[in-house]
Amino acid sequence: MIQYTCPHCRKVVTVAERADLPTRPFCCARCQQIDLGKWLNGEYVVSDHILPIELPPNGANPTDPDNPDRDVV
Repeated sequence: MIQYTCPHCRKVVTVAERADLPTRPFCCARCQQIDLGKWLNGEYVVSDHILPIELPPNGANPTDPDNPDRDVV
């Protein structure tokens, strides 16, 4: 069983599988539409600017798996 809380109405929902509730993480289509409306009306915003990745001087992408100098985590 999977249990989670709807981010809009805070209702606790329990389902057997993720596929049992296509509106996840919302409890219903209504809560999903209300949340979308808030994004479209500008009530929700991303507060910080996304900074571009700084490339090394040679121009190689540090996240490219074919780059031998990439940062390995």
